[in-house]
Amino acid sequence: MNHYIIDINADIGEGVGNESELMPYISSCNIACGGHAGDKETMHEVVRLAKKHKVKIGAHPSFPDKENFGRVKMDISCAALFTSLKHQITDLLKVLYEENATLHHIKPHGALYNLAAKNEKVANVIVEVIKSMHRPVQLYVPYKSIIAEVAQKNNISITYEAFADRNYNDDLSLVSRREENAIITNEKTMNQHVLNMVQNKSVKTSAGNEKQILAQTICVHGDNPEAIKLVRKLHEQLTKNDIRIQ
Repeated sequence: MNHYIIDINADIGEGVGNESELMPYISSCNIACGGHAGDKETMHEVVRLAKKHKVKIGAHPSFPDKENFGRVKMDISCAALFTSLKHQITDLLKVLYEENATLHHIKPHGALYNLAAKNEKVANVIVEVIKSMHRPVQLYVPYKSIIAEVAQKNNISITYEAFADRNYNDDLSLVSRREENAIITNEKTMNQHVLNMVQNKSVKTSAGNEKQILAQTICVHGDNPEAIKLVRKLHEQLTKNDIRIQ
């Protein structure tokens, strides 16, 4: 019998306020650190919750664009992006120090995440920020992405991430949020989607094709209107299928 282990992560500290309900069902979290959402107060609050529930803590830096919630590509120089990302992560590190907690990983947010998957210049900026920190952290990245390749070339440890509540295109990019079928809100559909990725290393795309994918961590978006219900059911289904969450 195959034994599977999977991490479940969620983006938190983004102003939704559902963190205390999410925490019992996730094993790692990505904390907004001021780029698209969040401030020192929210970071302290969610770090304390993560510690209480023994959830691994990650930084969730973004394009510095609260107006668009970091979901729009910004015309920004590499130097300015480097400075902003370093500042965001450093702000969270200060909070972690004050709360006696450690940083486990980094996961870019929104448009930055999607762009780094395809754009080597942006991927390099993110990797250079991590290298400048001189500490061992994981980088959550999409399978077969440019940022995964750049990170590996620079000896940055990566964790392949897939999305429980998002549909995929044939090139393994996420279906745009502008499309009606971008987000999965049906729990049965989501459970099948995740089990297929974990057990079969395959994802059924929006075009109906099966494509190979590797998933070591599964993300449920905290701002999905059905987030709590979905992550609770996902946790239940994975456990029923002898998939350990850690």
